[in-house]
Amino acid sequence: MDRRKSIKVLALGTFSAGVFLEACKVGDKKTANKPVATTPADGAVMPAGIMKEEAEHLARVQSETYFTEHEMATITVLADIIIPADDVSGSASEAGVPDFIEFIVKDMPQHKLPMRGGLQWLDQQCLKRFDNVFVNCSSKQQIELVDMIAYPNRAKKEMKPGVKFFNLMRNLTASGFYTTPMGVKDVGYVGNQPNMWNGVPDDVLKQYGLSYTEQEMKECASYPESKS
Repeated sequence: MDRRKSIKVLALGTFSAGVFLEACKVGDKKTANKPVATTPADGAVMPAGIMKEEAEHLARVQSETYFTEHEMATITVLADIIIPADDVSGSASEAGVPDFIEFIVKDMPQHKLPMRGGLQWLDQQCLKRFDNVFVNCSSKQQIELVDMIAYPNRAKKEMKPGVKFFNLMRNLTASGFYTTPMGVKDVGYVGNQPNMWNGVPDDVLKQYGLSYTEQEMKECASYPESKS
């Protein structure tokens, strides 16, 4: 199983429930900002389905910037290593995952220091090994370091801080990706779909000595063919 398929399995089966549910709640940043309702009291525009206090919190979080440009660049490279583009969908960064992570750490402040500390740890390790920060290393060097922390059971003791950071980074990346339209399409989930029901099969009806009247067939169990 390749790295991308492994991440898909993790996304479907082993995420931290809190992070995943929070990701679903937040959704796409652009969608969350879409004005669809106005409060009568003060005329303020709010997103759909949330209270005024929640809208104020959302506006405050989105007005802040936490990660530096260098940190965002590092997050982008890491996210695309975790979920690269393939023949089904684009990469994590193409789905907007870096912006999602920026939002989540501001909305869930407990992730701020672990993420920032992890990014600094990553650069320190690269400087020690390759005399360069992570984003300026070659792809081969980046993967070499990632492989040291991506597999907890195989990681060396001194790499444990990196393992903890990468676990968080991987969870946030997969949560962000698989709660976007691109990620949902990648999984192949289509949700509830309307279908045509043409009644109980004839052999079953005969088994119980039943049948539809012409009126029942016309009104309840007969549908025009789709023109799509």
